[in-house]
Amino acid sequence: MSDRTGIFAGDDPFSIARAWLAEAEASEPNDPNAIALATVDPEGLPDVRMVLLKEIEADAFVFYTNYDSAKGRQIEATGKAAFVMHWKSLRRQIRVRGTVTREDGLQADEYYNSRSLQSRIGAWASRQSQPLDSRTTLMAAAARQGLVHGTKPPRPPFWGGFRITPIQIEFWSDGAFRLHDRFRWTKEADLCWNVERLHP
Repeated sequence: MSDRTGIFAGDDPFSIARAWLAEAEASEPNDPNAIALATVDPEGLPDVRMVLLKEIEADAFVFYTNYDSAKGRQIEATGKAAFVMHWKSLRRQIRVRGTVTREDGLQADEYYNSRSLQSRIGAWASRQSQPLDSRTTLMAAAARQGLVHGTKPPRPPFWGGFRITPIQIEFWSDGAFRLHDRFRWTKEADLCWNVERLHP
């Protein structure tokens, strides 16, 4: 679009997202890749929580979790999710809405194996989102799983990635007097992106 400011330059929203994340990695004090992930439960009640985005691919965003968690079950039921990534240091945010599929293969294995041993064992021990009577119970479960799996635990069958393929991506940047810059990218039927500037 001819009125696009420099920070929105380019024809690929994923390139813009990667560039913004790279800038945030130099300025955000903690977890610049944190996203607020939104899903809905069977009654249609929204649910939201913070997770870590692990990859921005050529056409999708990937994060990892326990498939039996609340978010995992809600995603499997609807095949849809949304998230917002906000950086206070940059005064920018990205909003994404889209469809979701599993990443349950070699890519998930590689990411799982890149984690610390304690985190890999923790994935086996935690029945994520289920009631827990005490931290002692959780630590005991982790100790048992450590004995079972040793120093090279395989990726649990109930743990892996989700890939969000956007139908909409919105970029927001702070502007003077609350006259912010907003650009919404919408995937059309021909799979091309339509880009619109929005009122702040």
